[in-house]
Amino acid sequence: MSFEKLAELIFPNIDKTPEYYIEKYPKRELKEGAVVTRYAPSPTGFQHIGGVFAALINERLASQSEGIFYLRIEDTDQKREVEGAIEDTIKTMHKFGMDFNEGMIGENTEKGSYGPYRQSQRAEIYKSFAKDLIKKGLAYPCFATPEELNELREKQIAEKITPGYYGEYAKYRNLSEEESIEKINNGVPYIIRIKSPGNIENRVEFHDLIKGDISFPESNQDIVIIKGDGLPTYHFAHAIDDALMRTTHVIRGEEWLSSLPIHVQLFEILGFEAPNYAHIPTIMKLDGGSKRKLSKRKDAESAVSYYDEEGYPMVSVIEYLLNIINSTFEEWRAENPKADYHEFLVVLDKMSKSGALFDIVKLNDVSKDVISRMTAEEVYSHYINWAKEYDKEMYELSIANEKMVKEIFNIERECAKPRKDFAKWSDVRGKIFFFFDELFDKEKAHDVELSKNVDLSEAKRIIEAYAKAYSFNTDKETWFNELKAVGAELGYTSDRKAFKKNPEEFKGMVADVAASVRSALAHRTNTPDLYTIMQIMGEDKVRSRFEKFLNI
Repeated sequence: MSFEKLAELIFPNIDKTPEYYIEKYPKRELKEGAVVTRYAPSPTGFQHIGGVFAALINERLASQSEGIFYLRIEDTDQKREVEGAIEDTIKTMHKFGMDFNEGMIGENTEKGSYGPYRQSQRAEIYKSFAKDLIKKGLAYPCFATPEELNELREKQIAEKITPGYYGEYAKYRNLSEEESIEKINNGVPYIIRIKSPGNIENRVEFHDLIKGDISFPESNQDIVIIKGDGLPTYHFAHAIDDALMRTTHVIRGEEWLSSLPIHVQLFEILGFEAPNYAHIPTIMKLDGGSKRKLSKRKDAESAVSYYDEEGYPMVSVIEYLLNIINSTFEEWRAENPKADYHEFLVVLDKMSKSGALFDIVKLNDVSKDVISRMTAEEVYSHYINWAKEYDKEMYELSIANEKMVKEIFNIERECAKPRKDFAKWSDVRGKIFFFFDELFDKEKAHDVELSKNVDLSEAKRIIEAYAKAYSFNTDKETWFNELKAVGAELGYTSDRKAFKKNPEEFKGMVADVAASVRSALAHRTNTPDLYTIMQIMGEDKVRSRFEKFLNI
């Protein structure tokens, strides 16, 4: 049965057919196996780490297969649009090393031959397909009022029937063309629904690229495809867009898994081959021993801004997320310590099928590894860029003492096992403050850390003796021998076996002497290599610190 007149009445200004658009957006000319993915956010807020996680998977699959990664903005719910959200998405992804091959590249700018890439600008396309479905009797105008729908739902729930608008409960699905035309001419409001051919007694077998083989009942719901404002629903728009933009892989959160029956059916009704689907696990967090979804409201680390403010290098966050995506990344990184992470191949079927656990401690470990692989020059450059915005005092001190700060960052760096002092740039101040008199002199006596085996008076006795014997212009071996000699004169030994056998014969170990020197120079007992610290400080500052310590 044809519904030509009804279709023309509803869409009088739509003169293009689905075939026109299928021809306009031809199959992409890419090498075999190339993957076309998209990141398709709604501009209803600013980016969070879950978005970066999803985008990274899409970008890696496209990039490593020499395919296309594009940005589509799903803005059909324009009442909720947040100004600046599109720019924020583009800037965030760029910051995390992900640039789109095509799609939106600015608030009102796009590139590529498969646009427009904003759904609000594609209304004519959706209406063309909706018009065609109405003509074929595969979609219809529904005149149900909100009151009718509420009444229906309450009745179904009371009778313990699956709620929804379908089958015998779809009051307007079988109106004749004449009846529908009469209602429209009388000004009765309506929306457009799909006339679902599904039967819940039938099951659909489907292979998800992460979840594996799954099975679900066919959808029998007459879902809305065009709303009262003339814009499409997400379900309808995404199916048409993914088909016309020639998306090969739809990679999205597992919360969309329940919509899969509707989406698979829509592709069939529209006459398109469905793309591959992969439903990625939700990022979870341990909270009081149980797992819960990472929350934008409760968890600071869910916001992208958190990583900026704390000073995590973006590559650290990327490498941590790659650990979540494929647990094999950690082993790969250990075997390829100097390789660029882009060389690692992401594989969907190796992803966890359950919730991905976000662990800030693990992120810090990954980030320490990342920073330890940087040169001192790179660390300095990254650090001052961060400090310029988030720690003005350290920025000014670092700029004024560039040579010294680079030497500090190079301590125990150019070796087989470099130090891993910093997980993020906000750690730097607390680790290196003591090199700067401006910061060091603000510390109070009670801030001074001492070796657990040495009290303050004993530490002063050690420093008084060591200050007299200290010689700046020596190599490391000579310096350490002099330190041991001072220790021996004061009753400290470097012979661990002798100390273990007869501890009462000694004041302690030479390590206690070194710890006291650290306390005098840095007010800390745990620092990088002591000899190197003293060389960087210079003789005048070292002697000044000894003097200050003796006067505490």
